[in-house]
Parts: sequence; structure tokens; C-alpha cells
Amino acid sequence: MAVAELIGATVGVIILVLVAYILIGSTLSTAQTVAEAQKDLTLMDESRLRTDIAISNISENGDMFTFEITNTGSEVISDFTHMDILVNNGTADYAEYMYTKTSTGVPGTWTIDGFNQNLHPGRLDPGEKISCNATYYPGEAPVWIQVTTGNGVYASAYIASP
Repeated sequence: MAVAELIGATVGVIILVLVAYILIGSTLSTAQTVAEAQKDLTLMDESRLRTDIAISNISENGDMFTFEITNTGSEVISDFTHMDILVNNGTADYAEYMYTKTSTGVPGTWTIDGFNQNLHPGRLDPGEKISCNATYYPGEAPVWIQVTTGNGVYASAYIASP
């Protein structure tokens, strides 16, 4: 009889240790995940604070308009596929233009014509400019443009009529 009580007590202690191990392990894992998420959020916020752009030299030519984007911040901008170009043609509607690597002339698209490169090819370093063009829909000449980077920093400008 004493052996049965000893075996039952041992099994009970082992089960308690396993449950405690699982609870502590999951608590530590959760704490680590939360700490990493907070660190990533802080890094994204710091990157956003260092990002700034300016739009200049906007001109209209046929069904296309050209513009320059200058990196006036201290963060390198390289993710052009996640840059948004919003255009307004004087109505209540806004059109989002999609980035293409090569100029296709398809309405609703924009592309980079050339980089003013000093350091990193294909990236917009602080102080550098890129020349861009966008093709708009016929009869919908734009009057306003907004460029938004992948991390949410934006600049806007009015397009002067010819």
C-alpha cells in the first residue's frame, strides 16, 4: 500500500513540474515575441522620422507628366514598388498610379526615368533626385499629385497648367 502512495505522489509531482514548465515556457515565449514586436515598431518609427521627400519640376506633356522626387531626409529610400502616387484631376476622385520598372505608356502607371546617382545604384540616397513620369487617362489632366513612401511619409504638390 505504501508503494502505491509513493508512486502516486511521484506521478503527481512529475505532472506538476511538467505543467509549470509548459506555463513558464509559454510565458517566456510570449514575452519574447512582444519585446521583438516593440523593437520592430520602434525601428520603423525611427526610420519614418528620418524620411522626408520633396516633389519638384512638375511638367505636363501630352498624356504624360514628369516630376522629380528629392530625398531631403537622412534615410535611404529603395522600396519603389510600395511607393504610392495619388493624382487628382480636379474632381472629388483620386487615382492611384501603379509603379512599373519600364515605361509602358499605360494610363495609371508611373516609372522612374533616371537616377541622379552618387553612391548606391537603384536607391534614393539622402540629397539625391529621381526623375519620374506618369501616364494619365485621356481627358483627365491631373492638377495635384501626392507621393507616399513605403513607410508612410508623403509630399504633395500642385501641377501647373501649361
